[in-house]
Amino acid sequence: MRILCVDDERLALQMLEQAVKKAKPEAQVLAFKFQDELIDEAAKNGCDVAFLDIHMRGMNGVEVAKELKKINPKMNIIFVTGFSEYTGDAMRLHASGYIMKPVTKEKVEAELSDLRFPIVPKSDALLRVQCFGNFDVFTPDGKPLHFERSKAKEVFAYLVHRHGSSCTKKEIAAILFEDMPYDSKQQIYVQKIMSALMKSLREAGAEKIIEKSYNNIAVNVKLIDCDYYRFEELDAGAVNAYQNEYMSQYYWAEFY
Repeated sequence: MRILCVDDERLALQMLEQAVKKAKPEAQVLAFKFQDELIDEAAKNGCDVAFLDIHMRGMNGVEVAKELKKINPKMNIIFVTGFSEYTGDAMRLHASGYIMKPVTKEKVEAELSDLRFPIVPKSDALLRVQCFGNFDVFTPDGKPLHFERSKAKEVFAYLVHRHGSSCTKKEIAAILFEDMPYDSKQQIYVQKIMSALMKSLREAGAEKIIEKSYNNIAVNVKLIDCDYYRFEELDAGAVNAYQNEYMSQYYWAEFY
């Protein structure tokens, strides 16, 4: 989780930063005295939660929130202030929370436990998947996943592309072999490809990513850390990483 904080008063900023770090020690917490620096950081590297002092010189917290919402409409905004008259303006921006000063660990914990846009943890991801540019798959320690068959990798790419929606082996065959007839020979070949895929995932300890039901197969998106999925969540880092190339090595991905 990336958390950004801003307050133009040095002591107040230190107290805010310390309270957030105590409440969420595992998070990456960055503190800024100047509003434009926080906005630039959110645009370049993304932000899950922003703690904004409302009463600041120059651009106030509500104005900063408006700029952040342009970057990511689902960014969680938590306003911090000692002036209750700003509550109405803050709430009209659909903020995640509102803290009255002095800021404490307990107040921060209460707001983070009830975010408007909950942060989906990626710590449980069994694989990291790259869809932008060429499609590639990596284990949590950064090593490329080995696929015995290139078609097995393509099947996994298509399942990732389906974003958790199930498909049949016949649909997979149509993607892999276009207009070739789905006869018994092709069915056997597709089964060999699927077996090779499962072997690769099993060796990486990621077999649970594949979910099977009668004649249907899908991926469990909760077990994948994927740039494409982050892009759809309007994660700024993923949006900036997209350079108009999506699974470049697969012809069927060109249409998407």
